[in-house]
Amino acid sequence: MTASTAPAYKRILLKLSGEALMGEQNYGIDPAVAAQIAQDVAEIQGLGVQTAIVIGGGNIFRGVAASARGMDRATADYMGMLATIINALALQDALEQAGVPTRVVTAIEMRAVAEPFIRRRAIRHLEKGRVVVFGAGTGNPYFSTDTAAALRAMEIKADVILKGTKVDGIFDADPMLQPNATRFDRISYIQVLDKGLKVMDATAISLCMDNHLPIVVFNLKTPGNIKRAVIGEPIGSLVTV
Repeated sequence: MTASTAPAYKRILLKLSGEALMGEQNYGIDPAVAAQIAQDVAEIQGLGVQTAIVIGGGNIFRGVAASARGMDRATADYMGMLATIINALALQDALEQAGVPTRVVTAIEMRAVAEPFIRRRAIRHLEKGRVVVFGAGTGNPYFSTDTAAALRAMEIKADVILKGTKVDGIFDADPMLQPNATRFDRISYIQVLDKGLKVMDATAISLCMDNHLPIVVFNLKTPGNIKRAVIGEPIGSLVTV
């Protein structure tokens, strides 16, 4: 392994939105997109990086949106958690087809399809070279999968959160709507909170700030970007102190 391909991080937590699995569809899971993500993860596994993944469920069901239309918030959030399990199983299938041993670990017990979350067991899977996909968020309503990613990253002692998005990092405005938006190469947690930037929710950012856990926000749609982030190439935006 050359110096240029040596990983900058030993253990990472990759945060994916449910929408990341949709591709160009309006709903559900695009198997081609899942396969591309699996190939990118297989690439970093080949470098010896220990990889955990937290995935959202917005491509299937979004609890916040349903509660805004009158559904009980706790009920809506539990439905959203079940959507993340569907995504986790789809990702597990894609990863295993790419030759990557994977375990789905869930915060809501459902032994027929996934293991219950036990912190030490999850860490042991990582040490054995398995990808661990965390489903069902934190297992509690009123908490986002962003917060689940920050919590799980701390629990497994990850070196960094890699947050895959549809754009090339963090901007001062939505680059999809404003082509002249300025990208931040590096930004502090406090600046993210003060400017109200939609990186992760405030609870997740605060958790990372309190525990000095860096966040790299990058474009997931570009093949090979996960590896570039892992070996420390300056892609996307870095959130740190």
